[in-house]
Amino acid sequence: MLRLAAVTALLALSAPVTTASGAADGRGHHSPCVSSRLPDRGPARDVLRLAQQAKAEQGLKSVIVRVTRDGHEIVTAALGESMTGVPADPAMHFRNGNVAISYMGTALLRLVDEGRVDLDEPVARWLPDLPHGKQITLRMLGSSTSGLIDYVTSPGFGDTVYANPFRQWTPKELVAISTGKPLWYRPGTNWSYSHANFVILGAALEKITGTPLDVLLQEQVLGPLGLHETRNSFTPDIPTPVLHAFTSDRGKYEESSFWNPSWTTAPGAVQTTDICDLARSAAGIGSGELLSPSAYRELLDPGTVGLGHPTKTCPATVCLANTRATHYGMGLLVLGDWIGQHPLFFGYTAAQAYLPSERLAIAVSATNGPKATGGHTAQVLTQRIAAALVPDHPIPDFG
Repeated sequence: MLRLAAVTALLALSAPVTTASGAADGRGHHSPCVSSRLPDRGPARDVLRLAQQAKAEQGLKSVIVRVTRDGHEIVTAALGESMTGVPADPAMHFRNGNVAISYMGTALLRLVDEGRVDLDEPVARWLPDLPHGKQITLRMLGSSTSGLIDYVTSPGFGDTVYANPFRQWTPKELVAISTGKPLWYRPGTNWSYSHANFVILGAALEKITGTPLDVLLQEQVLGPLGLHETRNSFTPDIPTPVLHAFTSDRGKYEESSFWNPSWTTAPGAVQTTDICDLARSAAGIGSGELLSPSAYRELLDPGTVGLGHPTKTCPATVCLANTRATHYGMGLLVLGDWIGQHPLFFGYTAAQAYLPSERLAIAVSATNGPKATGGHTAQVLTQRIAAALVPDHPIPDFG
């Protein structure tokens, strides 16, 4: 999501090295997500050192990290605690936030590959009652160029969420906030992030296919990539084992693990995952494994490069510049030579990043301690890992 804003490691790292969570044995079972052996040198040790530093410097309660090259593990490690006295573990599940949006983008492009839909068809074809639906296309939803305001940053929304973080929001309520106000700009002429785009895209995908979004994403993305520990929930539940989250967003340090994420994206794409799936996801989505070459090009640049400029109605803090070096793709970010996403949700931060030229995947999940610095802490660690492992390929910031 965008802003709404250890000693145990040595024990965890003593387990045997394993392959990715999606790997299967001869009986069709996938391997559990466990820590690597404690590294004493090389890239694995560098990653562990950076994770330990980040945990201390950023005041984090836990850090879980996995790095792979060409699908082979470099390191998997868990530092700190999930709860007091409960060590963090790679098998623990956490919210993956806007990573699921990259799955929606890939699912949409797979439908394009199958000839079932055209990116430039107006969404009114499937959602005839949507305001501006005749001007907004599927491409604009996936690339966030619709001009719809972001309900998350709408005045009063954050206060309402904080007042009752357990509230179950409906898509109708969320979209109405965005469509009830003037567009930032004429659809397709500028760029600005809006959660409403993806709530609407989820509804459109269901109409196009006649399939519930959670089932569609399982069929089109999660299943083909072997993401066995990634799943949707229509409630705030998180499958066990749980990486618990804590936040000081409301002025006191409190548990936020089960605050309701229904406002974050389309129902059916409110997901949890583990660190092995997140690393596999980084590689699978970032490489375009499920897409044709032409669809992969659309994934990385659906027309956003060159967009993003302030206007009289859209300030520079909203209409961010999309350059060749850093821009928004079809539900994901292109940051220099890397492709990724970095969600943020009430005490959880995570990041997935993939460098195609090196077939290098980085996945990080982190939770806040009582004195956490805040912000996208997992992304900061991801950037540091990239700088250490491939210094010629830094991960820049977007915007």
